[in-house]
Amino acid sequence: MNHSSIVGGSTAKRVINCPGSVALVQRMPPQGSSKYADEGTLLHNVIADIHLNYSDWASYLGTKYQDQVLTQELIDDKLKPALDLLAEVDPDDQMQIGVEKRVGFGDLLPGVFGSCDLLGRIGNRAYVIDWKFGSGVAVSAEENEQLMFYAAAAMRTPETQWAFEGCDEIELIIIQPPVIRRWVTTAERIRQFERELVQAVNLSAKPDAPLKTGDHCRWCSAKPICPAMNGDIERETQRVIKLLTPDELGACLTRADTLEAYIADLRALAFKALENGGKVDGYKLVAKRVARQWINDGAVLELYGVAAYKPNELLSPAQLEKVLKTRKETLPDGLTTAVSSGNTLAPESDPRPEVLIIGAQLKAALSKLQ
Repeated sequence: MNHSSIVGGSTAKRVINCPGSVALVQRMPPQGSSKYADEGTLLHNVIADIHLNYSDWASYLGTKYQDQVLTQELIDDKLKPALDLLAEVDPDDQMQIGVEKRVGFGDLLPGVFGSCDLLGRIGNRAYVIDWKFGSGVAVSAEENEQLMFYAAAAMRTPETQWAFEGCDEIELIIIQPPVIRRWVTTAERIRQFERELVQAVNLSAKPDAPLKTGDHCRWCSAKPICPAMNGDIERETQRVIKLLTPDELGACLTRADTLEAYIADLRALAFKALENGGKVDGYKLVAKRVARQWINDGAVLELYGVAAYKPNELLSPAQLEKVLKTRKETLPDGLTTAVSSGNTLAPESDPRPEVLIIGAQLKAALSKLQ
């Protein structure tokens, strides 16, 4: 679906905080996609189709979007957990739902619209649900501008007003496997957000629309040409240069090298503490990206022979899948297992689950049994 060039769900926070960014972004060339964005679109498309057609997820294995393919790994790690988390919201299967609904503000804000992943209604509560399939940034539901944008627009859209008519509460939900985040608010809070949005959009049309830097700049494509951002950086750089003599600047670089080594050692120390079963406030250990490996090399060779082999080594599961694709074949279940390459340090807000650490004494005991 096309997106509004003025403001949409994903840009509402930026436009409210920085109305001047609208004109700057419109000057930038179109942004190319990425494998991660295409993977997210693939999962959004599949989960929408499952709800629209009441289909079973298993029938979507091998579905494609651009160069991304729905693998069993994606189903196990993303798709099935997302559906299970939605079932927590509606355990009795009572929710009336609308999927991938285009919602907008009509004459109030012409040209402002978006696409809501899922709208729902159970009793006197309306639901606005957004799927997030990225693992890098944990997304909160509380005061989430994207969800409030969809709620406000859906309340203005005749085809989706059924979800909100006479409701006492509106629940905004982020489903970001393996985590669900929920926040209950009121129709009045959504109307207040709408007033803030209208004010920002009206300001954005003015030649002197204000610019403001902040965390809303993170996904803004206009950062390279933004006077506020460039000016802040340049002013701070000039201030520091004027304060430091060449000798002092050289000394600072030396201290920077020492500090970088200190930071690396500090991270290693925290990792070791967590690995030994200790605690580090605000941090946890999570598994690195999972990769598939063969369970039994001999079984693979027996099935596929030389087709599964390249000089000096067996093809990886992904490489063999490409070979089978040319034959219009798929890799059978039971040949691979998912294995992480290790653990890494992450903040507690990271949506990935914390790894289970076996204590040092238990490790020693188990090693004696081997």
